[in-house]
Amino acid sequence: MAASDADPWQRALVATLQATPGALAGAGNGNAGTWTRIGGNGSVSVWSLAIGPARFFVKVAAPEQADMLSAEIEALAALREAGAVRVPQVYASGEAEDAAFVALEWLEIVDGGRDAALGRALAALHATHGARFGWHRDNHIGLTPQQNAWSDDWAAFFRERRLAPQLALAARNGYGGRLQRDGERLLDAVAVLLDGHRPAPSLLHGDLWAGNAARLADGTPVVFDPATYCGDREADLAMTELFGGFGADFYDAYAEAAPLPPGYPQRRTLYNCYHVLNHLNLFGAPYRARAEAMVAELVAAAR
Repeated sequence: MAASDADPWQRALVATLQATPGALAGAGNGNAGTWTRIGGNGSVSVWSLAIGPARFFVKVAAPEQADMLSAEIEALAALREAGAVRVPQVYASGEAEDAAFVALEWLEIVDGGRDAALGRALAALHATHGARFGWHRDNHIGLTPQQNAWSDDWAAFFRERRLAPQLALAARNGYGGRLQRDGERLLDAVAVLLDGHRPAPSLLHGDLWAGNAARLADGTPVVFDPATYCGDREADLAMTELFGGFGADFYDAYAEAAPLPPGYPQRRTLYNCYHVLNHLNLFGAPYRARAEAMVAELVAAAR
């Protein structure tokens, strides 16, 4: 691709890479690179960019969604600083007239990776503790805004920053009736469901489903696409069970390194209710019955 054929954001990204020491080692300047779209959705597109021997994983969003990408960059930096699990390096980010972008390290991942090595790495990550629950900024869970204002009370944080916004969004999306009636009861029941549970504010990945974890050829576990905050470590564990894809050795290794306290199965349902509500808000009616059933189950458990 000639530089004149590239979109403004593509030219801006390449220029940023050219100004980043070491990013384009051996590639030379004046090369617009080879761009290949490899995925995305209506809001974010994902590209492979090859410039000489250098290759990058590029995310592009509308300019008004630049905050979503900048939050991801800060989350990757926090995970990297913890030193517990491999994350992709950020090489460039910025905005052009038509898009916001981030260029990440291209990682050659292979099948698997949700095994004992990741279980140990995740336990080490969760041993990184903050002073309070939340994070220094809001971010996104998928494409949904996620509130992270600091709190000293985990039950209050999960009720007010996680469940309540999802239920309110579901109401705006037209999901009323049983979901909202039981949802109000659930908000009142969170303190009961978490009574006596006093987790430390652990650094979390925040969106740890199987699609956001992998491994390199040498077995090194890798995670990406975080929605990081400080919360109950069980929230990360719970999400690994929501859609499957993690092996028994993953859970065994985690439990050996950091055993879970009693009561996790019920809290797992509570924490995953947040993600199922989010999927209802993102993907619609196919998740309604599951959301209603989870909310009703939790309300019944709190009686």
